Amino acid sequence: MTPIQSRNPSFLISLLCLIDVCVSLGSSHPTPPPLPIAPLPSAAQLRWQLGEMALFLHFGPNTFTDSEWGSGHAPPSVFRPGSLDARQWARTAAAGGFARVVLTAKHHDGFCLWPSAYTDYSVRSSPWRAGRGDVVAELAAAAREYGIGMGVYLSPWDRHDPSYGSTVKYNEYYLGQMTELLTNYGDIQEVWLDGAKGDDKEMEYHFDCWFQLIHQLQPGVMIFSDAGPDTRWIGDESGVAGSTCWSLFNRSSVTIGHIDEQSSRHGDPHGIDWVPAECDVSIRPGWFWHSSEHPKSAMELLDIYYESVGRNCLLILNVPPNSSGLISDEDLQVLQDFTALRITIFSHNLAWNATVTASSVRGGDNETRFSPSNVLQKGISSYWAPDESESDWAIFLDLEQLISFNVLQIQEPIQMGQRIIEFQVDILASGEWKTIANGTTIGYKRLLRFPMVETQFLRFIINKSRASPLISYIGIHADPFSMVYDSVTARSSSTKRFSFKRRNKRFGYALESAI
Repeated sequence: MTPIQSRNPSFLISLLCLIDVCVSLGSSHPTPPPLPIAPLPSAAQLRWQLGEMALFLHFGPNTFTDSEWGSGHAPPSVFRPGSLDARQWARTAAAGGFARVVLTAKHHDGFCLWPSAYTDYSVRSSPWRAGRGDVVAELAAAAREYGIGMGVYLSPWDRHDPSYGSTVKYNEYYLGQMTELLTNYGDIQEVWLDGAKGDDKEMEYHFDCWFQLIHQLQPGVMIFSDAGPDTRWIGDESGVAGSTCWSLFNRSSVTIGHIDEQSSRHGDPHGIDWVPAECDVSIRPGWFWHSSEHPKSAMELLDIYYESVGRNCLLILNVPPNSSGLISDEDLQVLQDFTALRITIFSHNLAWNATVTASSVRGGDNETRFSPSNVLQKGISSYWAPDESESDWAIFLDLEQLISFNVLQIQEPIQMGQRIIEFQVDILASGEWKTIANGTTIGYKRLLRFPMVETQFLRFIINKSRASPLISYIGIHADPFSMVYDSVTARSSSTKRFSFKRRNKRFGYALESAI
């Protein structure tokens, strides 16, 4: 032993401790995120889903002839909107929280709302703007001005053009028009392909070729059809999705125009493709404006929102401009009221101040990236993740005081895949856990409505999942407007027990007798 060591033995101990700390720090690595579970959404599909709602605009000769499906024989002179204002359309969409507008650039009658070089049956032959107008251009510019996306509907069925029925000629014609729309009007976020088709002529659409060209010309676009490839039809025109709704889908099992209702409505938990559903519905009885018809109420739209966006889908709401070229005042009022309802219900999370714990945490309690408290942060970028070795999955909320609510919002981080198969929601009432709601899929967003309850403690249990479940957001809300007719009878929850080791002691002890 050297003189220095013998004179200062604590020096060696301190040095060894310092070395041990440095080694520990140097070898400490953060816990990586869990593996995503395929299939996964593309960047375009994520952007589309985050938008939640789009505004559909059915407009054309049908608006002036009081028709729904035009014959293709109406003269272009019928198209004469006196006050067309695409800025009003885009402004209405932006104010209502709609992420994009989708315009019927050509409906089944074959009339084009842009001056297509491939036909004279277009705005070029109409008296509107003295034949120099372009509805698509005006709306695209307005969408950019108001910071929303632009989409186009180009009907495959064309009742006017003589090439329809000649497979090669019409497919060339159709792709020529599609190319015009996708190269002359800036960024196009969605292309809508209607499955309607007449019986009078045999016509084969070269869908695979269409899809490839569309993605080539607009790499970030979403293509809608009965069967994808990017988003699928929900299977009805009422805006209502199935209570079970997977974004997983098997495209090879369906063909456009020949859908399987169950597959469209519910998706497929074993699907190998990510094809989320889009719910289309019109604010009025028809898709085009008719003076004799009136819009749905704001409450009807709220119900549709719960059963579309609130069931892991996107809502595309049709609001047809009238024969003046404007969205009618009564439609505008309904949209304003619909927006006010959503703001009143969802602008504040009643659980914002809750203490959140969980049955386990990936990487341990100190791993903040997967903390249960992440479920109070809006959006899907952060999330709670359980320990992979655990098979009991639950999140507990202490709301700090008695709270009355009748809506629960739950979201999964779908960038990691859709996982949850079954879940239940319990509240602590009179010292006993009671189930107030249960369900199947969650996906991007699930909104659950039930009769008003009051509690301080809430438990969210995942009973079945494709992989370790991940939860990005839990919101508790009071909806004073909706009536829940299919009331849920509170019942005692299962006797499953959850460990509170190393959890918040006050929360754990408060619930110990009831868990």
